[in-house]
Amino acid sequence: MLWNLQKARPLWITNLQEDETEEMEDPQSPGQLLNPALAHSVSVASCGNIFSCGAEDGKIRIFRVMGVKCEQELGFKGHTLGVSHVCFLPESYLLLTGGNDGKIMLWDVSSEVEKKQKSPTKHTHKKKTKRAAYTKQGGNTHASVAGEDEHGKILPKLSIEHGEKVNWLLSTKIKGYQNILVADQTNCISVYPLKEF
Repeated sequence: MLWNLQKARPLWITNLQEDETEEMEDPQSPGQLLNPALAHSVSVASCGNIFSCGAEDGKIRIFRVMGVKCEQELGFKGHTLGVSHVCFLPESYLLLTGGNDGKIMLWDVSSEVEKKQKSPTKHTHKKKTKRAAYTKQGGNTHASVAGEDEHGKILPKLSIEHGEKVNWLLSTKIKGYQNILVADQTNCISVYPLKEF
């Protein structure tokens, strides 16, 4: 819902379950009847009119505020279980997502968003970067480079196998370096470096 706080009423309402009809017929998503598209987390990009929504169906949706309404710019399957938290990195269209599947992913949605709007940063993200996958095994983090999809499908720039359901995440600088802070169901906060970004 997009609210007018002066009048305490919604200006715009969407139902995430409306676009689920096609997915129900997809043979690769038999569990979707048990996981409706309930919104779990919302994050606003630094430009102020782009926001993301992570939902129980594992999809990430990107919306644009257009006056008193919002339009969905993009929607893609990001996690095998619900997306528990979404978070735009400052001054960019890089989006961190954490899921009930124990994965943390970094997505670059700038190409879709910039079709109608300039990037909120002074530098552009036009140069191609390698897509890296980090896997945490036995307390160690391993990196591997993944290829790009030739069909234009959005692939994560970074994938971390955290192993526990992600409850909350945040990108922050620690000692001058960008890191991801992750809270899960344990009593510890995990820290992952974001060296490439």
